[in-house]
Amino acid sequence: MKMLEMKDIILFHKKLIEKTGGSDGIRDYSLIDSALNRAFASFDGKDLYESIEEKISVIATSMVKNHGFIDGNKRIGIAVMLLLLQLNEIVVQYIQTELIELGLNIASGNYSEQDVTEWIEEHKENKA
Repeated sequence: MKMLEMKDIILFHKKLIEKTGGSDGIRDYSLIDSALNRAFASFDGKDLYESIEEKISVIATSMVKNHGFIDGNKRIGIAVMLLLLQLNEIVVQYIQTELIELGLNIASGNYSEQDVTEWIEEHKENKA
């Protein structure tokens, strides 16, 4: 799986805040690091999250819920999800309101990582 590094996420957040508004800054580096690495957790030698889609879902959900940044945690979580999907050549189709709804549902606790994985699967571009 192609992945982003912490420095990439921090720069991406800064650019996102510059473009969309809000407060730039990091609340807790370890929460961002945890969100990025949680997808690669294993138990007894087996990955807890096997597919790339599951790993990306876990990262997005953790980015939103961990509140590693002062502001824009929903935005960066969804933006990182989209970037990781693109980096890993997974094409999804959506409209902007669907992304907003996804971020709000993750933040409110209405969507689990499994729900986000299902969202990705439902929005994948059909390859004929």
